[in-house]
Order: sequence, then C-alpha cells, then structure tokens
Amino acid sequence: MEPGFWHDKWHQQQIGFHQQDINPFLVKYWQKLALPAAAKVFVPLCGKSLDMCFLAEQGHQVIGCELNELAVQQFFSDNQLEMTKTAVGEHQHYQTEQISLYQGDIFTLPNELTQDVTAFYDRAALIAWPESMRAQYAKQLAGLLPSGSLGLLVTLDYPQEALNGPPFAVSPTWIEQHLTEDFEIQLLDCQDVLADNPRFIKKEVPWLNEAAYLLKRK
Repeated sequence: MEPGFWHDKWHQQQIGFHQQDINPFLVKYWQKLALPAAAKVFVPLCGKSLDMCFLAEQGHQVIGCELNELAVQQFFSDNQLEMTKTAVGEHQHYQTEQISLYQGDIFTLPNELTQDVTAFYDRAALIAWPESMRAQYAKQLAGLLPSGSLGLLVTLDYPQEALNGPPFAVSPTWIEQHLTEDFEIQLLDCQDVLADNPRFIKKEVPWLNEAAYLLKRK
C-alpha cells in the first residue's frame, strides 16, 4: 500500500490490524528458534505491537522498523517506556533499553542497522502488502537479513475475492513460489481462526487460516 494509506489509518486510529494481545503463535513457537537470550531480533512494519514486549521479555534486543511516527510514539507511551530520539539518516531512531525502533520507509532502511541480527519476526508485514507489492517487500526483507538468520512468519489466507485487504491473503503456494529462493521454509502450524475475527464473519468470508512458518535465511 502507498505510505499515505497507512498514515491515514494511524491518524484516524483505524488500526484493526493492531492486536490487543500477544500473538498465540509467537508464544507457542518462538522457542523453536532456540535463540540465545541476547539475540537481536528484527521486526519489520512493527506498528506498536505488544509482540515486541514479549520478545524483549525473552531477553532479546528488538530492532523494529515502522513507517508511521504516531505508531512508534504510541508504543512507548502505551507501555510507559522512556526513550531517546535521534536522527539516523532519513529515519528517526527511538530507543529504550532493549528496543530500538526506526521510524521511516523500510525500503530505505540502511543494511548496516540489521547486519548483526540473528532472527526476525513478521506477523503483520507480509500480509500488509497487496500481491503486486509483496514480492518486492520479501526481497527487501531478505536483503536486510544476514545469512543464517532464523525467523517466525505468521500469515493469513482466505478467499481474496471475499474481502478487500489489508490484511491480504497469502497462500502457502505464494510462500513456496516467492520465498524459497532466499529462505528455507518449514510450516509449523495452520489453524482456521475465522471464529475469532468478527470482521471476516460480517463480510461472509467462508474461511480464514492463520499459519506459522519457521524461516531460515539462505
């Protein structure tokens, strides 16, 4: 989506994509990555996700990238975290003890900021892109990750014609076709979560699958 779309959503606080709780797949499967506590974890398009607090509680250093300034500010204010703000090129860097958020375009995020991460977590980034832009994002993510990096990817899949995204439907076939060049892929879980998503029920979407993948950067 164009940047203006997301800025409008945050300005109007139309942020249904923001989960009020930590993602269940993150809690269930993060240990599968078997990371050392002090590992650095990259979270693309992080918004103000509470999942970052979960990652920090595991002892990790969290590095997030988020387009919208209000989202970043709300993350720190909502969680009552003191932070410092500095400029890093065209990005604004917000930092607290274990969490560093870079506010700006992920497509211009300097590689050196993520060159020493060993893991990543994508719950709301890949599914935020329409199919016409998704492959470009996937390549950018791969370019920001060192070889050997492990990641947990959470996706949604449903009949795209039944509902206009975001979130957009990402099928297992799309994952296989577009990510295998850069990642080793293991499906960890797939569940029908339609009953937990009233918006999809209201739009008469017949099914909604949430899937968790373990990825390893080649």
